[in-house]
Amino acid sequence: MKYEFGFIGTGNMGGAIARAVSKATDSVILADHFADKAHALAQELGVSCGDNNAVAESAKYIFLGVKPQMMADMLGSIKDVLTQRTDAPVLVTMAAGLSIASIRSFAGGDYKVIRIMPNTPVAVGEGEVLYAPAENVTDEELQAFLNGMRFAGALTKLDESLMDAGCSLSGCGPAFVYKFIRALAQGGEDCGLAKDDALALAAQTVIGAAKLLSASDEDPAVLIERVCSPGGSTIEGVRSLDADSMEDIVRRAIAASYKRNIELGKS
Repeated sequence: MKYEFGFIGTGNMGGAIARAVSKATDSVILADHFADKAHALAQELGVSCGDNNAVAESAKYIFLGVKPQMMADMLGSIKDVLTQRTDAPVLVTMAAGLSIASIRSFAGGDYKVIRIMPNTPVAVGEGEVLYAPAENVTDEELQAFLNGMRFAGALTKLDESLMDAGCSLSGCGPAFVYKFIRALAQGGEDCGLAKDDALALAAQTVIGAAKLLSASDEDPAVLIERVCSPGGSTIEGVRSLDADSMEDIVRRAIAASYKRNIELGKS
């Protein structure tokens, strides 16, 4: 039996994307090192499951949901199955730091590859998915892939040379945002709010601010000014953030993640 989408690895990210794709089609097959995990998710989504070889021989788009350091061994284990195919599969890699050329080298052929970098909010349909197709992926194949991914969130084409940079921002960024939300909530608790109330207020504040920024064509600096009335409470808080160099701290976090992405690609 042939499937449109197959997943090798159904961990946090692979599973989240599988959930999004299954909203577009039930032509999906799942596999995981832990077979029980793939079986449970397949039952939840109403799709098929099998082993790595079954995915490699039957799926048009094969999502490679394994850690970068495991990619060479995993692709080596299905290399013979891929070689025996009479059609042309598309390998979809989401491994940070691994280039299209690396995936082809590990798989042992000039395969069609789409390199993606999703972030965890794809689990609720609000993700950012960066993608870079190899030169031999046809327009028709790319459109079918994007159609299958439409419930994951925003899909942004990026030159492959910028994928590590993009991953450092949108891929790693949710963790930084969660730390900021946690800090907002803890600040609210310090002022007397109940923990649950403080967290709910912090999360909604970030959601609303992000939506307002996305809907606006203005620079964030302009929106900051609009909240900061002269002599008011907001500007006092902003001055405190500036005194602690908050923006420099965040920029250094992005730079540290970017450096690690580059290291992963060389390892």
